[in-house]
Amino acid sequence: MNSAVKYFLLFILCVVFFEAGIISANTIVSGEPPDIGKLIDMQLDGINSLIHLLQGSQNNTQTAIEINNENDVAQAIQNKSEMNGVNLQSLSAHTNESTRNENITVTITLMAYKTTTTSGNSSNGSIIIKPDETYSITATAIGKVESGGITVDLNSIVITTVRKLYSNSPNGT
Repeated sequence: MNSAVKYFLLFILCVVFFEAGIISANTIVSGEPPDIGKLIDMQLDGINSLIHLLQGSQNNTQTAIEINNENDVAQAIQNKSEMNGVNLQSLSAHTNESTRNENITVTITLMAYKTTTTSGNSSNGSIIIKPDETYSITATAIGKVESGGITVDLNSIVITTVRKLYSNSPNGT
């Protein structure tokens, strides 16, 4: 047999054992039958991310872009992240895509706060209001390019990360 065929068969055998290991590990960890499609999609997404990382920053230029409907976007992010308020001045949008396209994907970041209240001891019924907890929120959305910026489709906003920046409690929660 040709050595190239041997190496190809060895590669296929390794891939089959690897996939069998992932499927069995997922079954053991989750305690239910694995969703093969999701496992393969997860692996392909990982490989795709690795390839893009290895390719470097060929088109990795982030472009700041102005949001035309910033009040509506801030309100939608506030509602989806269950915060008490957002800092509209910290709202920013960036994209890697060309602004010549009609619709582009944008990454939106802003600062938000949540007021925490706790009740004091039950004998005097006092309520203690602690200082606000500060959060940094990152979301992605699709926007339509218009004059002077983009108009973000409010239904397309997806919160990707919520990071707590400040909390008055000693354990950070």
